[in-house]
Amino acid sequence: MRKNLMFFVHLFTIAGSVLFSFNSCNNSGFPQVQAAQIPSAPSGSTLYDLDTVKTSDKEFQVVYTATIRGIQDVAIMPQVSGTIEKICVTEGQKVKKGQLLFVIEQVSFQSAVRTAEANVKSAKAQLATAKLNYESNKELFEKNVVSKFTLQTAENSYLSAEAGLAQAEAQAVNAKNSLSYTEIKSPSNGIVGNLPYKVGALVSPQMQEPLTTVSDNSSMNVYFSMTENQLLALAREFGTLDDAIRKMPKIKLQLKDGSVYESEGRIESISGIIDRTTGTVSARAVFPNKGGLLHSGASGTILMPASYDNVIVIPQSAAVRMQDKYLVYKVVDGVAVSTLVQVTNLSDGRDFIVTDGLKVNDVIVAKGAGLLREGTQIIN
Repeated sequence: MRKNLMFFVHLFTIAGSVLFSFNSCNNSGFPQVQAAQIPSAPSGSTLYDLDTVKTSDKEFQVVYTATIRGIQDVAIMPQVSGTIEKICVTEGQKVKKGQLLFVIEQVSFQSAVRTAEANVKSAKAQLATAKLNYESNKELFEKNVVSKFTLQTAENSYLSAEAGLAQAEAQAVNAKNSLSYTEIKSPSNGIVGNLPYKVGALVSPQMQEPLTTVSDNSSMNVYFSMTENQLLALAREFGTLDDAIRKMPKIKLQLKDGSVYESEGRIESISGIIDRTTGTVSARAVFPNKGGLLHSGASGTILMPASYDNVIVIPQSAAVRMQDKYLVYKVVDGVAVSTLVQVTNLSDGRDFIVTDGLKVNDVIVAKGAGLLREGTQIIN
């Protein structure tokens, strides 16, 4: 129960409260009024708000800055070098798996295919000739017409022709693959990103910037970071990280314009490795995106509920930070007594949950604790 504590000013009563004196010489004919003088409050008096400590249920909404990404963001890179002959899509266009995105100049690759196919035919002819020669020499050797050296030479030529055909066929396959790579197709359903290259631009597999990005936006991954203390708090509340992921309630996503996204999401993974540079762990939530409102590359804020039952809650204005703890002033026998308290790492910006240092029915200064000193007299 909150109550205003102040120095009460006692009114000193003057006999008759208000003394009316009638001046017979007053031309107005109305009585003159003389008001009683009210003494001012004692010097140094200050108004404080007090709270009586009690337990209650509390739900915090913890916020985390987040980055939105598609379930699958695929950077589209060329696999062959050449100039862009045709761009078949526009930025932001929805595409399906296998849909044609770009065409790279094909003339040189088509020529390479024809050359490779001709080499295959030539290799086949050479193999056929080598085979006939080998079989003929084999029969002659059996009749002792040719030497073993001649037979071995014919066999080696036959084996070499076989290898030559295999090599020619492999080159033909490579040529056809290279030709197929001139038609760049979407690897998945999604939305086309930026198109930084125009028709006629020279591209290659070694370039740094992709031709575009295809994002699967049917659902969205939302990435955010937790501090080590927040991770420990989750572990203490739910047990293991796997238990935390399984038991944690659904979360909300606040968009850049301040609106809250209509569909709730779930946390699907929390990294158990703390980044030494930032002291944080990475977490990933998934949100449905049926309406296509969420876009890959956008930012937002994760709103995560945290519920506590039958706990001591105090206003943050009642606490003064002292390293990893907080100082609160209790009122004991009319005097401010400083007390160190331990609070949870989760807060809503208004209240703290106290885990140690206070008990039910303690009376504390609820506002202006930073201006108090040990032993300040509090008159109730």
